Amino acid sequence: MSEVRTEITLVNIGDQNDANRGYIPQSQVRRLTVNAMVNTGAWTLVINEAIREKLGLKVKKTGETVVAGGGTVPSQVTESVDVLWKDRETSCRALVLPGEGDVLLGAIPLEGMDLMVHPRKQEVVGAHGETPLSVVK
Repeated sequence: MSEVRTEITLVNIGDQNDANRGYIPQSQVRRLTVNAMVNTGAWTLVINEAIREKLGLKVKKTGETVVAGGGTVPSQVTESVDVLWKDRETSCRALVLPGEGDVLLGAIPLEGMDLMVHPRKQEVVGAHGETPLSVVK
């Protein structure tokens, strides 16, 4: 399977909540649109430190070691971030890896937005068509 990329927008949930409550203007909500590599082997959203800083995400947990690039590296886990893809959205914590690596769109945000990689088209599509479906039982 070749590399599949898709455009997603990441939004600081704390900022968005503050804007919804009228504490800050909507223009101050930190958001970033990126071209993410889809990686169904990654458990969540993976970002680098520069993106974490731009979004102003707080670190909730440090020192977690993850397997990346053929070895293990220390990482951080952030507070939740909104992930938007076209007309779909979900929230998840992000794993922060050192360096300037690609943003990876992993299994949890894909599942949260009812998305999958179409094997023939090699693109991200709705797992159940154009309307997201949530299975609760």
